[in-house]
Amino acid sequence: MIYESPHPPVEIPDVSLAEFVLADAAVRGDRPALIDAPSGRTLTYGALDALARGVGSGLQRRGLRAGDVVGILAPNVPEYAGAYFGIALAGGTNTTINSLYTQAEVAHQLRSSGARFLFTVSAMLDRALPAAAEAGVEEVFALDGGAGATALADMLGPPEELWVPALDPATALVALPYSSGTTGLAKGVMLTHRNMVANVIQSATVMPTEPGEVLAGILPFFHIYGQTAVMNCALRAGNTIVMLPRFDFEQFLQMIAEYRVTRAYVAPPIVVALSKHPAVERYDLSSILMMNSGAAPLDAAIEELCAARVGTRIQQGYGLTEASPVTHATPLWEPHIGGSIGTLLPNTEARIVAVGTHDDAEPGQPGELWIRGPQVMTGYLADERATRHTLDADGWLHTGDIATFDDERGWRIVDRLKELIKYKGYQVAPAMLEAVLLEHPAVADACVIPAPDEDAGEIPKAFVVARAPIGVDELMTFVAARVAPHERIRALELIDEIPKSASGKLLRRVLVERERARVVG
Repeated sequence: MIYESPHPPVEIPDVSLAEFVLADAAVRGDRPALIDAPSGRTLTYGALDALARGVGSGLQRRGLRAGDVVGILAPNVPEYAGAYFGIALAGGTNTTINSLYTQAEVAHQLRSSGARFLFTVSAMLDRALPAAAEAGVEEVFALDGGAGATALADMLGPPEELWVPALDPATALVALPYSSGTTGLAKGVMLTHRNMVANVIQSATVMPTEPGEVLAGILPFFHIYGQTAVMNCALRAGNTIVMLPRFDFEQFLQMIAEYRVTRAYVAPPIVVALSKHPAVERYDLSSILMMNSGAAPLDAAIEELCAARVGTRIQQGYGLTEASPVTHATPLWEPHIGGSIGTLLPNTEARIVAVGTHDDAEPGQPGELWIRGPQVMTGYLADERATRHTLDADGWLHTGDIATFDDERGWRIVDRLKELIKYKGYQVAPAMLEAVLLEHPAVADACVIPAPDEDAGEIPKAFVVARAPIGVDELMTFVAARVAPHERIRALELIDEIPKSASGKLLRRVLVERERARVVG
């Protein structure tokens, strides 16, 4: 059966994302929009509007045309939003790059997306410059200056010269984040202006904020969760975002207390830390009205423990990059059911489909969650096969997540069809780590699985068949030198044989079940 949202439909205007989010920025003037917590450096709404227009004007002076792609490789700093919306105002498409990526990974995304320009920061120029050169990027801009790149102040054009091109919001791309999706290696997720505007409206309808509220900007803006739920939603509503360029738990607590943060969007590891870390007792967290956990499932018992300790409402939501990302959330006016991901957002439909079929699962039984709505992507960039695998002809997005629904327990995510590992909310593709392992001359075969971990949720664990004597630490160091920190293998076991099917496919589930049995035992 098709489940419909319990909320009334919302109207989605035909407008570009930047014009929608920054519609009132100029008149908000000196109201703080973004604050760098460690330094106190503040970008007001008026300054943000001028910066975005200056960025857009500067890009157009350099020949940027509607539809051109521009990369951003940076931590959460106030200027990030200026670059992001400037690119969008000029008609460009943002490809936001994981700030932990290696040089090779940055180069791959720049090359794959066809990026013409790149915004970054001085601390990342050692990766950004060679990656940009390898990918054929025309010019690199440093938000804080830096040798070898054009300083932000020097690339800006006159804000009044910005020309906002006429675009069709339903087809023009504004964001091109990269996701491993449901099929393995990272792919460009094509999100239109309409996709993103729709998700801001849908999310704000269920979780509205007041203009004077202060939000914690600790989710990275390169990740679609931080991009939509924090940056776009908060700036549209007139909130203030207080951010950390690099997450530190005690700095996070200090930021809440000092800036009187009212809402925090987090990932499960932070909820776990709030439940257990002794430092929590040293800070006044009473300003927090609500904390929303997403990016990975969170146990109901941890929800309750954190809520009791912090003295606030803890709830979960659900989404995926391919849905801009939010599809489920708990309305602020309704009680939260522990462990539930909330209700379907307005204008959103869902099905629970029996695994391996296109038939609906029996009521109350688990099945793959399918989503349909205006926030669903148009497809994967230059990858028709992956698009057909994930998005069907009727507009249903096959999430690869196993869900259940009943009236008492609500919507719940109980498992995953896809083979991705969720390490602290980040997606890690086992196939990529296996490929790196197989580069080592002593490795004959390899299989990487998600292993349960209390703090991280899941960690990448490798099973390796060696063709020559090799130490576990040596192999883990080999991989760590070639991948981003969150992608590192955290456990490794040498075994005699990797289980495979008759066709030669890795039987990952066999090793997963073996690992679960070992943990339980």
